[in-house]
Amino acid sequence: DRQFDSVACLSSSLLEMPDEGEVLRALKSMRRVLKDGGVLIISQGTTDKMWAEKPRFIPAVNRPDFSRVFVIDYTERGARFNILDLFHRDDRAEFKVWTREYKRILLKDDHEKLLAEAGFSSVDFYGSYSPDPYDKTLSDQLICIAVR
Repeated sequence: DRQFDSVACLSSSLLEMPDEGEVLRALKSMRRVLKDGGVLIISQGTTDKMWAEKPRFIPAVNRPDFSRVFVIDYTERGARFNILDLFHRDDRAEFKVWTREYKRILLKDDHEKLLAEAGFSSVDFYGSYSPDPYDKTLSDQLICIAVR
């Protein structure tokens, strides 16, 4: 019954959904809890550029104490992210390997269609938090701002 000014769905969260029907259901639920004029913010690192180039290795984090590398196996519409976390500190020098599998990667056109179906009145896309306009061939981030 509560309503909010904004809802944030960050870091590829929608890709965790099993299919487009569940994504649409989640988007409708997010819209339902927004006040009129409220905004939904969606961000993900999987972009049209990445999907076209299909890089196998992506260094995601490189700090003095921690590094993360994605090793990606692509399927027809999805991807398996094999993740290597390297801890390089005096008190912790180890690594961890884990996997995230996404059955379907959602790109700009998918988001646009699903947000319209969910009833959002306007949607803008950005390629960074700067906010640079989204460019399918250049953007390294996909950020959607949808208004109820």
